[in-house]
Amino acid sequence: MAAEATSWQKEQISRAYVHALATQGGYTICDWNVDKDGVDVTLRSRGLMIDIQLKCTQRPRVTRDGYSFDLDVDTYDKLRDPERSAPGHLALLIVPPDIGRWVTHQPNSVVLACHGYWASFQGLETVRGNTTAVRLPRQQELTAKAMGSMFDAARRMTLGGLRGLN
Repeated sequence: MAAEATSWQKEQISRAYVHALATQGGYTICDWNVDKDGVDVTLRSRGLMIDIQLKCTQRPRVTRDGYSFDLDVDTYDKLRDPERSAPGHLALLIVPPDIGRWVTHQPNSVVLACHGYWASFQGLETVRGNTTAVRLPRQQELTAKAMGSMFDAARRMTLGGLRGLN
């Protein structure tokens, strides 16, 4: 049985995955040294921003329609805060149990053997307890195109908030 990867290894492969997708999509990436606001990376596109909390697992909890991840309520509340200036998201990266299979070197490429899913926190309700199960539907794969959808939601959020000004 393969050994469990350390939390820093999981964090770094998650960052590498998001960086690759953001680069493909043409988005600017900001890494935070401290995620006291529940945010590991912020992506920018033409003045819009989206915040992402990164999580990684070698043993995903599979549900009927995707995956579920237990997130601490403090982070959940930070990501769903209606006063955020950028919408909060969770990105869950799923990696093979064997860390040796995470990255494969081929003659013309390097392949990341992982896949990610995302959830938006805008409009979610208050929950009680220390953790809450976040649903990540299988159709919400984390891709460069999905990041574009996140920016579309940020645009709607920003424009909706600006309509009341003046």
